[in-house]
Amino acid sequence: MYDQIFYLLYILSFVIGSIAGLVFSYKKYTEPFITRNIDLIALILAIIGWMLVLNYPLISIIPSFVTIAIGVFLIAIVIGMRPGYGRYETIIGFALAGLIWILRTVIL
Repeated sequence: MYDQIFYLLYILSFVIGSIAGLVFSYKKYTEPFITRNIDLIALILAIIGWMLVLNYPLISIIPSFVTIAIGVFLIAIVIGMRPGYGRYETIIGFALAGLIWILRTVIL
């Protein structure tokens, strides 16, 4: 029962984050597509979001479903940006969080 509520929370978090990312990117960027520019705000959001989703056991103060929902929201902001924006930031954030996850599971 609670798993279904958590999944609904994650889906709502993703949808709201995608809409927020689309609105944010349309207000920030007037050009239809920029290549090879990394947005610092989107990079920070992606890194924090992927860290929260993949490494939620490291934060024991906050319940895991809250941490994952916040992480999914932040990831969705970056993924939900205009087409062509946020892809490098998402890859970098996932790579850093994945590296920490691998180090955490292998070393600890």
